Amino acid sequence: MKFDRAGNYTSVLRPPKPRNHVCWTPTVTIDSPTITETRVTDLPRLYATLTKARLSTLVVITTGVGFVMASGDQIDWIKLLWTVIGTMACALSANALNQVFETHRDKLMERTRGRPTPSGALSTRHAFVFAVLIGYAGLLLLALLVNLAAAGLALLTILLYLLGYTPLKPVSTLNTIVGAIVGGIPPLIGWVAVQNELSVPAFVLGGLLFVWQLPHFLSLAWLYRDQYAGAGFRMLPVVKGGDHLTAEVTLLTTLLLIPLGLAATMSGMSGIIYAIVSLLLGLAFSWYSLRFFMRRDRPTARSTFLFSLLYLPVLLAAMVADRSIVSQEGPISVDMNPGAIIQEHPDDE
Repeated sequence: MKFDRAGNYTSVLRPPKPRNHVCWTPTVTIDSPTITETRVTDLPRLYATLTKARLSTLVVITTGVGFVMASGDQIDWIKLLWTVIGTMACALSANALNQVFETHRDKLMERTRGRPTPSGALSTRHAFVFAVLIGYAGLLLLALLVNLAAAGLALLTILLYLLGYTPLKPVSTLNTIVGAIVGGIPPLIGWVAVQNELSVPAFVLGGLLFVWQLPHFLSLAWLYRDQYAGAGFRMLPVVKGGDHLTAEVTLLTTLLLIPLGLAATMSGMSGIIYAIVSLLLGLAFSWYSLRFFMRRDRPTARSTFLFSLLYLPVLLAAMVADRSIVSQEGPISVDMNPGAIIQEHPDDE
């Protein structure tokens, strides 16, 4: 320390600031998720977000449609209930496990960093155990109360999602194809729950779900391409030339939905009213995709994505409302046994 001539104390380490002088002090801000204390009452909300409950509801709807379309004159409502609950549990499990495995990447995306595991609201250990338990319960329910074929397809869905789709996301754009295959299986679960085999109408229904997911997801991925790139996810809009290619694939797949939708009538699942609705929906969807292809901007990408959300439920509702009775043995059927053979219906001889 030292004293000035007036006898006032002045610190050597902290000299007095001159008047009328602005002192700027640099600061560093660390952006990290805020970990809050989780209460028991928060768990239902956190579990719903962890398992993507609203998205899983769509899976349940397609499973139910497959069940109803495969049913004859009378629908076994109790069996439908068990099929829906079991499939729902498996879908919730797959979504939760996917979030557990992608926690570190979800922290890098603004759209996903608020999810339960990236935000720290649920530990990855807690989420993993919860996901395994509900997945096990769903498979057990399907195996015991529905049939082994339905349980096998549900298990295949989980394995493809976790061992195919999830690890491919940072590696290859083929992850979208694998994800679409996973999304096309739920209606097949509903179908085999009734008939214990897969026939041509079942593959038409699964094909519709498979193709629909491509324009649905690609338009969404185009909107969030910067965030996907920042998190290291290799989506089609992120790769070189992907901006144009994404719009092109979106248009081509929506055009493909038109003949696929009409194939449901040709296979004997639905009538002419459904065919008209399917054609109109396909043309409208293609129009939105064409605008996206020509402009490639956020408004057209968003409108394409939003119309995809309208397309599927309206199409499925029309299919169920105008359904035809599918016999236990269609014109061509594939037995779920390993030694399956193509069988011809006696009426076709």
